[in-house]
Amino acid sequence: GHGLCPFAKAELDGGRIHYELVEAADRAGQIASVLAQCQALDADAGRETSLLIFPGGVGAFSEFLDLVEQANRRLKKGGYEGVYQLASFHPLYLFADADEADPGNYTNRSPYPMLHILREASVEAAIGTYPNPENIPNRNIQLTQTLGLAVMQDLLARCYR
Repeated sequence: GHGLCPFAKAELDGGRIHYELVEAADRAGQIASVLAQCQALDADAGRETSLLIFPGGVGAFSEFLDLVEQANRRLKKGGYEGVYQLASFHPLYLFADADEADPGNYTNRSPYPMLHILREASVEAAIGTYPNPENIPNRNIQLTQTLGLAVMQDLLARCYR
């Protein structure tokens, strides 16, 4: 509701976002799910993006970052570098050098660990029409800091209700 991603609403309203629950508890199964979603995106031009949701979690935030790193390596190895990119979200997301209580961390916090697979060509096209897209991350961090930690904690908590 705060427009953190200025490009999401059109895709949401257009029904072009696929949501996939990943039940695999092992890393190999999780990575296989990422590659399967890339293949599904390859096969369906009407699907703009996929959100892989790990409801059982993937362990601590550091383990999630390991998953992100391994998934990115597999994308490259699978020939998807430059085709798809991953955005990562986690309930305990913490930016490097950020304080744990910094509301800016909430720009990448989510109810469950998630990987967002984006089509790079679509990202390039979208940011090409947006004024100063490089300012989006800083704008979002400033917005969350203005809203404050209590508001951001409440927004995330309401996702569980």
